[in-house]
Amino acid sequence: MIEIMISIAALLGGGAIGWFVTHTATKGKVRNTLKKAEEDAENLKRNKLLEAKEKFINMKAEFEKEVAERNSKIQQSENRAQQNEVRLQQKEQSLNQRQSELQRKSNEVDAIKDNLDKQLVVVDSKKQELEKMHFQATEKLAAISGLSAEQAKAQLIENIKDEAKTDAMAYVNEMMEEAKMTANKEAKRIIVQTIQRVATETAIENSVTVFNIESDEVKGRIIGREGRNIRALEAATGVEIIVDDTPDAIVLSGFDPVRREIARLALHQLVVDGRIHPARIEEVVAKTKKQVEEEIAEIGKRTAIDLGVHGLHPDLIRLIGKMKYRSSYGQNLLQHARETANLCAVMAAELGLNPQKAKRAGLLHDIGKVPDDQPELPHAILGMNLAEKYKEKPDICNAIGAHHDEVEMTSLLAPIVQVCDAISGARPGARREIVEAYIKRLNDLENLALSYPGVLKTYAIQAGRELRVIVGADKVDDKTVETLSYDIAKKIQDEMTYPGQVKITVIRETRSVSYAK
Repeated sequence: MIEIMISIAALLGGGAIGWFVTHTATKGKVRNTLKKAEEDAENLKRNKLLEAKEKFINMKAEFEKEVAERNSKIQQSENRAQQNEVRLQQKEQSLNQRQSELQRKSNEVDAIKDNLDKQLVVVDSKKQELEKMHFQATEKLAAISGLSAEQAKAQLIENIKDEAKTDAMAYVNEMMEEAKMTANKEAKRIIVQTIQRVATETAIENSVTVFNIESDEVKGRIIGREGRNIRALEAATGVEIIVDDTPDAIVLSGFDPVRREIARLALHQLVVDGRIHPARIEEVVAKTKKQVEEEIAEIGKRTAIDLGVHGLHPDLIRLIGKMKYRSSYGQNLLQHARETANLCAVMAAELGLNPQKAKRAGLLHDIGKVPDDQPELPHAILGMNLAEKYKEKPDICNAIGAHHDEVEMTSLLAPIVQVCDAISGARPGARREIVEAYIKRLNDLENLALSYPGVLKTYAIQAGRELRVIVGADKVDDKTVETLSYDIAKKIQDEMTYPGQVKITVIRETRSVSYAK
């Protein structure tokens, strides 16, 4: 029992001691925890205060910055307002000064106007006095000279006209000489360079077609029984067939070169075939006509392609092809047209113009010589009408119509075509004239110059390229000589057709003859 009691007491004592120790330890931990918590709270408070203070400082700085910027803007606005106010004051002062100046000038103008009015009154009175004096002087002059005012005026005008005409002719000659000095060299260079750059063939085709045969036996077959074959051939082709005593040859005569070519080809085919009778002749001629028409169109197309001329109407192409069978003074017309087109293109390029247009105008300039119908019109006018009909451009139509001066030149293509046409036709070997036409042209030149008063003799020299005119010294003075040469040249240019150019030289000389005895 005692032991039990002691055990219980020991147990209670040990529990009390354990509780005390545990309570003491727990109380220390709590105290430490509270102390640490207080320290942490103090640190957190201190940090928060620092953060709040820093944030307040930053916000204060930003606010002060915004306030400074706003104050700066307000100050700038105030400065601008002050400057504007200064400018307005300056402008107002300037306007006031201008207004004062204008008022002063207006007063000056009014004063000048008043002065002018007074002077005009004086001038009117002086004018009346001058008119009165002029009238009196005119009456005195009329009484002294025996001429009225109108007669004196007419005589003065006539004298002035003569003097002006003489001065004008002298001025024209001076300007022409100056133009020749400055332009002659350049013109020669362009023309020579143009001619040298265009290679041409100088062959001349005959205008009469001669058909060669192997023997006279063929002539009889061509004539046929009682001439029926030759009559059928002439009726079908429209060409006169001359069978004479010329050995191994038959002459085909006709004004239309295309018909002559059809007759030649048909006759050749009949002779080669051997069957010659009226029905066969009509059949062969019909086929030959078709072949020639196709060949004409093909020649026109090939020519246009070779020259680079595009967009031509088919009828114009056909007319170009027909040029192959036409000649002008012995020069083949198609060759002449090709040569003129090339010359025009080169010359237009040298002068800074459109070479394609110039080449087109040069190719078409003589189409008036080969139309299907032959109206009574100059070939240049007819060619211009055809070009207009087939919608060619106006400058090309004008160049075609003006290349022989039938119409006025309105474009720079016209003189180029005229010059190149003359170059192609006037070069040596290009054309030939029959003797009668040549002699008639020389006679016309001489007779034209003889029609002028004071002309004594005329001589056409250098194949008609120069005309010497001899005038009487007692009938024509030196001043009239210049006018006479110009008038003769103008009349020849307007009334006559000739290759190249004609030089007119007027000669006036005085001879004094005495004899020593």
